[in-house]
Amino acid sequence: MTRLMRQCLLASACIFAVTSVRAEAPPSAEEMWRIIQSQQAQIEALQRQLELTDKKAAETEQKVAETDQKVEITGDMIEQVASTPAAGNWADRTQIGGYGELHYNNLDSKKEIDFHRFVLFFNHDFSDRIRFVSEVELEHAVAGDGQNGEVELEQAYVEFDLNATNVLRTGVFLIPVGILNETHEPPTFYGVERNPVETNIIPTTWWEGGAALHGELAPGWGYDLTLSSGLDVNQSGSSAYLIRSGRTKVSEAPADDGAVTARIKWTGLPGVEIGVAGQYQGDVTQGDQGVSATLFEAHTEIRRGPFGLRALYARWDLDKASVINASDPAAVGRDEQMGWYVEPSIRGHLWDIPGEFGAFVRYNVWDNNAGSSNDTEYKQINAGFNYWPIPDVVFKFDAQQQDNQGNKNDNGFNLGVGYQF
Repeated sequence: MTRLMRQCLLASACIFAVTSVRAEAPPSAEEMWRIIQSQQAQIEALQRQLELTDKKAAETEQKVAETDQKVEITGDMIEQVASTPAAGNWADRTQIGGYGELHYNNLDSKKEIDFHRFVLFFNHDFSDRIRFVSEVELEHAVAGDGQNGEVELEQAYVEFDLNATNVLRTGVFLIPVGILNETHEPPTFYGVERNPVETNIIPTTWWEGGAALHGELAPGWGYDLTLSSGLDVNQSGSSAYLIRSGRTKVSEAPADDGAVTARIKWTGLPGVEIGVAGQYQGDVTQGDQGVSATLFEAHTEIRRGPFGLRALYARWDLDKASVINASDPAAVGRDEQMGWYVEPSIRGHLWDIPGEFGAFVRYNVWDNNAGSSNDTEYKQINAGFNYWPIPDVVFKFDAQQQDNQGNKNDNGFNLGVGYQF
């Protein structure tokens, strides 16, 4: 209670006392003294009561403030515990996944059955902002000296959240280009084999070592920017300057010349993705021939209701800085390499059969010798269906027909089963 309120209460008490005395017969001096002493005692008691009330109010305010402070500290501790995983809770911070696919190929070029890929993912969250991602692959079931298969480390990088929409990756990662290179689990695409354009031109699966920024420029607009190791193409023989021959797989790879890759992607409409990517490397021979390479790629992927569409165009331009050395990509027609495909599809439930069916047709065109005056273009039509009994398991069939003037055709059909988890 304030000092002003206490003074008002004391004054009111005095006035009331004086008024009461005046209404009766005038008291004697002794009676007046007793009245004054009694009133003084009442005033002192009232003052002590007011002071006690003020003290309790102050103590109450202090306790409330202390309680608020404790609640705030407790909240901060809860947030810290929630954002930082417990040191001993390793299993909850580690994820295991993978995919695999078995193929049967009945083509002019081969008739074989092959467990093409067995892949495992091992990921770990160090905190809510820092994590590790990896992908280990065994190709063709058996690896070792004299065996068909290989064990490959396709991804192994540490990812840091810079803020809510941007991350930094450092290590071995898939190059952000095309449709299949980053997302190639069997249930995610049509056809038993990966399409020939993204195999020979992109070339999927393609990974490098370095650093990458990934994030969102604006709602619906994503970007990728990478600085990484580069290709090291063969310079002679039948595979001279073939892009696919230049993948080093980050295995003691020469690092005389790196590569810069950039991509812009729009996903502002549900079920729609439109992307444009490019890469530049100053010398794809790693200092031997001075041959620069530029990649341009554009694609769209649409899934609206039961209807789907994939389309992609990719082109490499290789340019030799000088003609001092006879080794030149233009001499073998590989200064230009290009390809494109269009793939419409339909997917949905069929009668009362559990799961989903999908049918597709894909027209592929590619040419790794597009700079040649000869007709070296490959054309291939694939048609078939996928059946998903559950979303993560798929059975596949497709038939292929090639029409390659001046090249050996490879016709036939393919069967496959794949999974992911």
